[in-house]
Amino acid sequence: MMTPIGIQVRAYGLLAAIFSVALAITGCAQSDPVPQVSEVVVTETVDGVEPLVNRVLTEEEQNALEPGTVLTLLQEGNQRFMAGNLTARDHTEQVRDAAMGQFPKAVILSCLDSRIPVEDVFDRGIGDIFVARVAGNFANIDILGSMEFGCKVSGAKLVLVLGHEGCGAIAGAIDGVELGNITPMLANIKPAMAYFGDYSGEKTSANKVYMDMVTEQNVVCTIEYIRKNSPILKTMETEGQIAIVGGVYDMHTGKVRFLK
Repeated sequence: MMTPIGIQVRAYGLLAAIFSVALAITGCAQSDPVPQVSEVVVTETVDGVEPLVNRVLTEEEQNALEPGTVLTLLQEGNQRFMAGNLTARDHTEQVRDAAMGQFPKAVILSCLDSRIPVEDVFDRGIGDIFVARVAGNFANIDILGSMEFGCKVSGAKLVLVLGHEGCGAIAGAIDGVELGNITPMLANIKPAMAYFGDYSGEKTSANKVYMDMVTEQNVVCTIEYIRKNSPILKTMETEGQIAIVGGVYDMHTGKVRFLK
């Protein structure tokens, strides 16, 4: 049987819980004006570093973006990455802001390689970009479906296929690696190699020139695959709703070279 003191403590606890819920509901019901000029909000300084919040986009702000603007944002972010000047973000604040929905700017298809931190490479934060990863950055039905979700359903304005220098999947495809499920996976890179059937140089991964040629062409082939096999994305691109572009990441400098 609970003592009078225990009953009192329990009652206080219940009241406190009700009060907390009421505050939470009140807070959710209120909305502060959204800054219209800058996407960066400065908070308090800690140890001389200002944690910033790249605000999570609203649906209205996402709708107002143009594909070319998003491309410029990625290029500028990559410049900051190379300069070692990444935005010091308040991730806790961004987590809270993104909890109720997402309106990302772009979909990026990258290689599995752990040395390419995609969000950092473009100085993007929580809720900014969709990232798909697969060794060799090729597309298949699952990737296409993901891209269609990101663009048609969730409103992203740009698709970027990102290859990289010294790609192990490219090397494996060139050298004819045979190992478990890796072998059929690498078959997706064969179209890029077939493009250089008349190449007279050494067709091995030891030939950096050939590696670079196949790496870039693999990005191009992936873009062609996307346009051919996703009428949704192709139509969106034709109508100017999105852009589909390619790039190659330099492992030594961190620079992304966007393909023309």
